[in-house]
Amino acid sequence: MATLRPFRALRPSSEKVADVSSVPYDVVSTEEARRLAAGNPLSFLHVSRAEIDLPDGTDPYSDAVYAKAAENLARLRREAPLSPEAEPSLFVYRLHMAGRDQTGVAGVFSLDEYDSDAIRKHERTRRDKEDDRTRHMIALQAQTGPVFLTYRDRPEIDAIVEAAKKAKPLFDFTAPGGIIHTVWRIGGPAAGRLAEQFRPVPLLYIADGHHRAASAARARRELQSKNRRHTGDEPYNFFLAVAFPAGQVSILPYNRVVKDLNGKTPEEFLAALKEKFSVTESASSSPPRKGEVGVYLAGRWYGLLIPPGGVATGGAIGSLDAALLQEKVLEPLLGVRDIRTDKRIDFVGGIRGTWELERLVDSGKFAVAFSLFPVSVEDLIAVSDANEIMPPKSTWFEPKLRDGLLIHEI
Repeated sequence: MATLRPFRALRPSSEKVADVSSVPYDVVSTEEARRLAAGNPLSFLHVSRAEIDLPDGTDPYSDAVYAKAAENLARLRREAPLSPEAEPSLFVYRLHMAGRDQTGVAGVFSLDEYDSDAIRKHERTRRDKEDDRTRHMIALQAQTGPVFLTYRDRPEIDAIVEAAKKAKPLFDFTAPGGIIHTVWRIGGPAAGRLAEQFRPVPLLYIADGHHRAASAARARRELQSKNRRHTGDEPYNFFLAVAFPAGQVSILPYNRVVKDLNGKTPEEFLAALKEKFSVTESASSSPPRKGEVGVYLAGRWYGLLIPPGGVATGGAIGSLDAALLQEKVLEPLLGVRDIRTDKRIDFVGGIRGTWELERLVDSGKFAVAFSLFPVSVEDLIAVSDANEIMPPKSTWFEPKLRDGLLIHEI
């Protein structure tokens, strides 16, 4: 059973939505956020990354940053302005990129179900990142960016969503990068009917936004402890998310680059690969199938076949190329033991293309690049159902949901 609840979204007007909405807080650095928000006082980055309005060098986790975020949200309420919906509503949120649509339902979902694992996870969260967004939510008394959920397709939900898309949209704008964001509002009895169709959904899966969800759960516990009349129906018992049918979700690869060859020459590293695997010169920079990895070395692409099996952790992740690459190549041949902490490895989201891998290696900043076949949604669901953890930096979701479109006040 999945609980979906309408809510009174705090939101910008259709005239100002393009100015207000911003990239997610966690895909940009402070410097990038400052550059993106330059000249636009309505950008939601002033709220989600409030350190951009404080002196250079300000600790992004200082008390001053959270106070500034609350101040900036109050200013946006006045100046954008941001206004609450007249009634609790659900929203249909469509993203259009490169000729392809992805349409989900936005609302608030149960933190009880998150805690009980009816909303399943595949990523281990970091305490410092949880601390940050928990403090941000409490300072603002709001959740300002949605979690990206997925679920196994349900035709009854699809039918209501398609009907809603025939109405005039609430928002319809093109964000930088050419992605079109379109949102329709569903209120009244229609919202109740849509929520009811989610009840038979047995499980929801977090695709992206594990830290937002974990922080919402922690903020709930803190706010609950201060409320002697806690009933379970308070807004802080729910978290903001958009749920997409699995059949529409696209996952791009998350590729790897390594700064050196662990003392080997390119010829020696290539020979070491050929001793263990099938390696062929390749005209393609993107692997055509699961189990094959593209290797860019000394100006040439190679196809590397990594046979399944042998992953120490076994289980559902034993078939993932990222896990096999780590166990069979990165650690034994390049000495990269922990990709979470090793400074010799970096990651390139698939949206940037394999040309970026070539550029980084050709520039001399990195010695070798690995291009991976994308993880499938079924892989993600299988890992989540097995209560396992995906290898770090395994999935890149594109297009991204925007922050500041729909705000859930708690």
